[in-house]
Amino acid sequence: MRKIIHLTTVHGRNDVRIFHKQCRSLAAAGYDVTLVVQDGKGDENRDGINIRDLGLPPSGRVRRILLSPWRAYRSLRKVPADIIHFHDPELLPVGLLLKRGTHHVIYDSHEDVPRDILSKYWIPAALRKMLSFLFEKLENYIAKRLDMVVGATPFIAKRFQRINPNSIAVNNFPIQEEFQPANEEQPFSRTICYIGGITRVRGITELIESLGILRDVKLIMCGPFESKAYEEELLSLADWKYVDYRGIVGRKEVSKIMADSALGVVTYLPSPNHTDAQPNKMFEYMAAGLPFIASNFPLWRQIIEETQCGVCVDPSSPAEIAKAIAKLLSDEAMCRAKGNAGRKAIIDRFNWLSESKKLLTLYAELK
Repeated sequence: MRKIIHLTTVHGRNDVRIFHKQCRSLAAAGYDVTLVVQDGKGDENRDGINIRDLGLPPSGRVRRILLSPWRAYRSLRKVPADIIHFHDPELLPVGLLLKRGTHHVIYDSHEDVPRDILSKYWIPAALRKMLSFLFEKLENYIAKRLDMVVGATPFIAKRFQRINPNSIAVNNFPIQEEFQPANEEQPFSRTICYIGGITRVRGITELIESLGILRDVKLIMCGPFESKAYEEELLSLADWKYVDYRGIVGRKEVSKIMADSALGVVTYLPSPNHTDAQPNKMFEYMAAGLPFIASNFPLWRQIIEETQCGVCVDPSSPAEIAKAIAKLLSDEAMCRAKGNAGRKAIIDRFNWLSESKKLLTLYAELK
């Protein structure tokens, strides 16, 4: 039985991509899987996966970025493993050091980090371009020397293929069985949902302002705020009264919220890390049989037009968002047709089962 270690010092032990999709798929295929995390919740074994805890993360973002990699390296440098698969860009130096041993090392790039740096609010604007440039140089240097790079989207994988030919996309498509469409006998409501990180660049302010135009639509929203300051800013908006904020919820509650909603929203604002992204929630809405309103980025528009599962809008325009919400909610038959079309696309094409086969194939090739 080959021993596999998945490593993250940023994501939690319940991370959907890491634990629920990758680790569980590998364990089901017969691998001895250990997930190393840093959350202070202790060691445990769940679903045949050994979860090993490095302890509470260092306080503060900068301390975590600087100290966590050293902690992870000290913990793993003498641990026997056939493959070490790490998920955080701050662990790139650790991956390079571990590659010098007998391990195969895989870097799982969830985001296009150099472009993501350009929109990080906590980095001074004057430093972002320089840091983006320097990080890309470091990332390329290390990625070239690893056994494999896994990109969460085709765009990310294509970027790394120029550096390391052993780069593939393992898309973050949903586990089909996790979401079930609402019963068609359920009353059609004027409730919509947004599920995910609550950040300025994800167009949350504009979405809430659109509710003030409609005045009779409730938005169920759940997820973490990017900062206390942004949370206070949103709560002070007059249109916040149309929001039913549920906090940070588990997977079962996410599924229930979707079942109780008529449509979903994913109206991210344009940024270098959004226009070529494939947001998890877009596909989860589809898996739940929910039509959705999305940003009019070319890639997103292509997916939506091919599957006929939603409507594209200018995410910076509350009026256009409101108009799209009103149009969908005024036509129950159209809503249900788009929801069913999205669900069919998940069953036929955008599902984790097909992506897990790619993951298992690449592991089999690392001898």
